[in-house]
Amino acid sequence: MRIVVSIGGSVLAPDLEAARVEAHAGVIDGLVAEGHEVAVVVGGGDVARRYIETARTLGATEYDLDAVGIDVTRLNARLLLAALDSPAAPEPADSHEAARASLRRGETVVMGGTVPGHTTDAVSALLAETVEADLLVYATSVAGVYSADPNEDDTAKRYDRLTPADLVDTIASIETAAGSNAPVDLLAAKVIERSGLRAVVLDGTDPERIADAVAGDFDGTEVVPDE
Repeated sequence: MRIVVSIGGSVLAPDLEAARVEAHAGVIDGLVAEGHEVAVVVGGGDVARRYIETARTLGATEYDLDAVGIDVTRLNARLLLAALDSPAAPEPADSHEAARASLRRGETVVMGGTVPGHTTDAVSALLAETVEADLLVYATSVAGVYSADPNEDDTAKRYDRLTPADLVDTIASIETAAGSNAPVDLLAAKVIERSGLRAVVLDGTDPERIADAVAGDFDGTEVVPDE
């Protein structure tokens, strides 16, 4: 199976603890050992947000703020690369084309952000589209896709299963609510819809849940293309 895993920076390295990074690397190595082709996209998390806020205070443009965030995602990608045992390129891939070429060489792919304006949510969906992935896993800090931001709305309902079109509608409604955050951004949802990708959104704070998603036994939201 060809798998793209998107790991939030706050999931992989919230406190830059080596043990947590090693645990995620161990799961990726295990999937490779089982014969899967794996590409991983790493986010920036709270560390990126702190850098961005400082840069904003210093007068950086929005473009430059995005660039700062991308730099942090690539630092996080380097941490994961350092912990992997499976064969991988020594540097994070800097484009989807480079990632695809690396995957074709039989390497485990690790990358962060690519260009300003694209979150790592979108980078992951575009990578899954580029390499024709069988499964896209979003390892986030929440347990799936909800009808509203569960941090803002106690009545938010978690969906066990959505079509790509339903995912787009749900994410769009969450993003229009002031102060709310969706587990996957709208651009990523639209890429999933247009390509008919199969995706899973889950709480990735326990990295073993990523392996469970690949095995088909998980607690989260599954996005399944229409027949």
